[in-house]
Amino acid sequence: MTVKFSSAISAIALIFSLLILSSCREREETVRCFPDVPVNVILNLNLPAYYELQNVNGWIYVNEQQAGTRGLIVVRTTNGFKIYDRNAPHLCPGNDTTLRVENGIRIVCPQDGAEWILITGEPIKNAQISPKTYRYNLDPSGILTIFN
Repeated sequence: MTVKFSSAISAIALIFSLLILSSCREREETVRCFPDVPVNVILNLNLPAYYELQNVNGWIYVNEQQAGTRGLIVVRTTNGFKIYDRNAPHLCPGNDTTLRVENGIRIVCPQDGAEWILITGEPIKNAQISPKTYRYNLDPSGILTIFN
């Protein structure tokens, strides 16, 4: 009886250990040739240039220094913001790998037609990974700071 109990406990412990180890693996967020650049952008959402970000589903492109590899897509969601790098996460950078927003609902890669849902970044066509995202902080005065 104790041998069976001991074997059952050992089996459960082994399964639990394997589940923990497999869940701790990091997934590849981008292809290996994706450039690693510093991101540090400050947006004053009170300015007219950022009016689109006042409403859920509103989005803008940000093209300035330290704004990702090819600029950023900033989207207002129901829970805050999503900030995507405009370089396709599944392809090495090339002439036609700058992501663009189409119809205000999806992100598209012009090179291979890969698509993602704008609000969530979920891949829907030709890609297995979401666009690279960056962290942000929104202070009460309306200053959005984007960083990595």
